[in-house]
Amino acid sequence: MLRYIKVITLTLLVACGSKENTEVNSDLVENSASSNGTQNADKPEIKFDEEVFDFGKISQGEKVSHAFYFKNIGGKSLVITSASGSCGCTVPEWPKEPISPGQNAKINVIFNSEGKSGYQEKSITIVTNCEPATRVIKIKTDIVVPETAK
Repeated sequence: MLRYIKVITLTLLVACGSKENTEVNSDLVENSASSNGTQNADKPEIKFDEEVFDFGKISQGEKVSHAFYFKNIGGKSLVITSASGSCGCTVPEWPKEPISPGQNAKINVIFNSEGKSGYQEKSITIVTNCEPATRVIKIKTDIVVPETAK
């Protein structure tokens, strides 16, 4: 048993002392900002016309929708890999094709108020190839329950 411990200890010492090349080549690191703080224009950038929309008062059971318009103000094509609502009642529809620099597009959000009441705020998380990779847009509404449903 002592012999195995000596062999394991010797192996660990040799492995820890190896001089493997651990330098990181700066050509492999892609950073959106330079050391002086200026931005690299070779990145996509999403700019929304608005990030929060309030439907105001709606009746319980109504389905409402809103289009969130945006523009790629960056220097490379913008790709939206996913968009998801904070609950099953909020369904986003987004462009599946790349959005070229300078191009406008929209994310349509459908909200189903069935079974909901009172003030509601739902978020839609969008995952892109921008920095930061995730963005959140929101919808708000006040759901009025009809007298017959009370």
